[in-house]
Amino acid sequence: MPVIESEEHKAFRAAVAALGRNYGRDYLTSTVGSGHHPKELWAEAAGLGYLGVNLPEEYGGGGGGITELSIVLEELGAAGCPLLMLVVSPAICGTVIARFGTEQQKREWLPALADGTRTMAFGITEPDAGSNSHRITTTARRDPDSGDWLLTGRKVFVSGVDNAAATLVVGRTEDARTGNLKPCLFIVPRDAEGFQRRAIDMELNASEKQFELVLDDVRLPADALVGDEDAGLLQLFAGLNPERIMSAAFAIGMGRYALAKAVAYARERTVWKTPIGAHQGIAHPLAQAHIELELSRLMMQKAAHLYDAGDDISAGEAANMAKYAAAEACVKAVDQAVHTLGGNGLTREFGLASLITAARVSRIAPVSREMILNYVSHQTLGLPKSY
Repeated sequence: MPVIESEEHKAFRAAVAALGRNYGRDYLTSTVGSGHHPKELWAEAAGLGYLGVNLPEEYGGGGGGITELSIVLEELGAAGCPLLMLVVSPAICGTVIARFGTEQQKREWLPALADGTRTMAFGITEPDAGSNSHRITTTARRDPDSGDWLLTGRKVFVSGVDNAAATLVVGRTEDARTGNLKPCLFIVPRDAEGFQRRAIDMELNASEKQFELVLDDVRLPADALVGDEDAGLLQLFAGLNPERIMSAAFAIGMGRYALAKAVAYARERTVWKTPIGAHQGIAHPLAQAHIELELSRLMMQKAAHLYDAGDDISAGEAANMAKYAAAEACVKAVDQAVHTLGGNGLTREFGLASLITAARVSRIAPVSREMILNYVSHQTLGLPKSY
């Protein structure tokens, strides 16, 4: 795994950063409350090939991997205009379909996800399951007469459903041999009968709304199932590892944006005889924030390279660590940025106050810091479980 970024990746990073600067945070905040992801930025990023950079070339993608897609999200975030649906549509759904979908599913979905004309949401969390995916109760059963699937259950905190053409839903089917329930993934079109959505009233201001989904015997054709019915967790984690890596990229970009605003302010703001950035009480915490963001990026890059190399087991550990480190670094960077600006850090003019809540989300979603610590203590250190 390269420790130093290649010249090609450096050039790619610079190109994405230039796109982000053309939009910035003012553009993103103008979409808040509209219920639509930022259409102009999404379309331009698609036209430049950024949305589908991780998808196979034969289906309209760029032929890269999560390494390249994480660069896109990080740099747009550092410019103040991250695209949340990058985490969901090309990273999770696009990856799962590219790896496990049928030829028909690939041809139907991947070109449209790559060129931005369609998005796909992802539904896994349930009201009574939370972090315990083994308690998922959304179930799929076969109609013995038609061979169709009938999907029933509820999902919560699903992003962008109102704009998505379909939702990739994690359900469970019964193993005929053991009677145990096993996880499976289904493509559910937005207009499927019995598929209902309700917006969740969030205090967090974001372009994309959060939804609760209700599936009441939603009838799906046999080919709505993605991949092998018996593959189970392998297919699920094929989407969850990229989700964690991209969540790290989202957090790192946000932290970099906040830190850059604070550094610019500290260079210019003069209270006594020198700019406040000359004082170690201001300078050192900002330097620490920068170090922690850089360290978390290294782990994110390691996770992305492992995933793209096909090492799912090692990538799982690294992706969880990267997400944990990036979330912690982001929260500290945003907090220190606001603190550096003092009262100005809470004004709308400087645009940092809203990041306090947004940064806090990175510790919770898509997996909490406590569950990552559980993963590392159990899987890496071999300590016994408490549950």
